[in-house]
Amino acid sequence: MFSEDVNDLEHPEVQKFKRILEDVAKEYNCSLIVFEIEKGTVSFSFDSDELMAEIIKIVQRGEHQDI
Repeated sequence: MFSEDVNDLEHPEVQKFKRILEDVAKEYNCSLIVFEIEKGTVSFSFDSDELMAEIIKIVQRGEHQDI
């Protein structure tokens, strides 16, 4: 998602992405329970199976390229 040199949760772009995920969590009345970054790759999870299923559907359809 980010360049490999971005490896810090305090990076401004990482913080911006985290806020977006937290806003999505609010819309689904759930919480962002995992948010990590390693060499530019973000890992995240919500405590909502419904939301995680929606994210998987988006990725499978290839819509993530527009995000």
